[in-house]
Amino acid sequence: MKPIQTSEHITHITPINPGNLSRRRMLQATAASVAAPWTLARAAGQIAGGKTITLVVSYAAGGGADLMARLIAPKLAEALGQTVVVDNKPGASGQIAAGQVARATPDGAQLLLDASSFAVNPALFPKLPYDSDKAFTPLAVLALFPNVLVCTPGFEAKNVKDLIRMAKAKPGHISYASSGNGSAQHLAGALFEDRAGVSLVHVPYRGGGPAMNDVMAGQVPLFFANVASSLGQIQSGRLRPLAVTSRRRTRALPDIPTIKEAGVPAYEVLEWNPVLAPAGMDPNVKTTLVAALRKAMADPEVLGRIRALSGEVFPDGPEGLVPAFLKAQQAQWGRVVRDRKITVG
Repeated sequence: MKPIQTSEHITHITPINPGNLSRRRMLQATAASVAAPWTLARAAGQIAGGKTITLVVSYAAGGGADLMARLIAPKLAEALGQTVVVDNKPGASGQIAAGQVARATPDGAQLLLDASSFAVNPALFPKLPYDSDKAFTPLAVLALFPNVLVCTPGFEAKNVKDLIRMAKAKPGHISYASSGNGSAQHLAGALFEDRAGVSLVHVPYRGGGPAMNDVMAGQVPLFFANVASSLGQIQSGRLRPLAVTSRRRTRALPDIPTIKEAGVPAYEVLEWNPVLAPAGMDPNVKTTLVAALRKAMADPEVLGRIRALSGEVFPDGPEGLVPAFLKAQQAQWGRVVRDRKITVG
């Protein structure tokens, strides 16, 4: 796609004298005079004057947030008629990327593509370098992905009810692994303890890979895994699924019940990726970006890839749906962090 002409590239136009032109040249000149206002209007409608748009990703290449960014970037570029690039800024549980975008000019040239940790960080880190509620303009939540509670194949419990019975019989004896203190897996386990009324032992690792490896090896019996990353191990029999963490069963594991179905009330844990802009964005720019993101997410290739990963596209709805979702997630995980006294130390 050729770049769209902007006002910076439009040179001075000499007035036309029809008497000095042939009929063909007159038609060409007339067409140019009609096209010029259209070109100017289209350039004016571009984001940040047509500059390259950067999706600043809060986690390293290869992770879930990075996968989503690279999936939608070309479709977003098509929808906007502008170049869109991905820039990974990992570190500090997403704070480095979020801080960069919070300080950026609110013209749409820099957008934050974060993970569900965005809703947890205000409770885990009381002194964030930005105000999560005031520093951003929420644009979209891209998709919702369930986790799955998996166990070592030889684990005694055959289902969640067995697990609860065993945990209540021996409080503080059954362990679950996570990718670290305050991680999505840690919080999923903490919420399970709270809702099921049991006491488990949290074993933090430095990353989801090492945690999953030790569960497969039988070092730790339980893990709240990402469905996409664990599906191959489940299919090969190296992990055994007990329940999924969404309210509805997932396409990838249709025979596996939800934790709520297994008798744990009010339990739902989803991983998701928000897209946020700096606060103070012009409403028209916001409207353009929201429409482009929705178009990108409706693309058949994007839809197919998300569903293959057991995800569901976030539903369209009224303008306040995304901010309301973010606030609800912040409230839920804030309570869990405070009640369970979870820290990142």
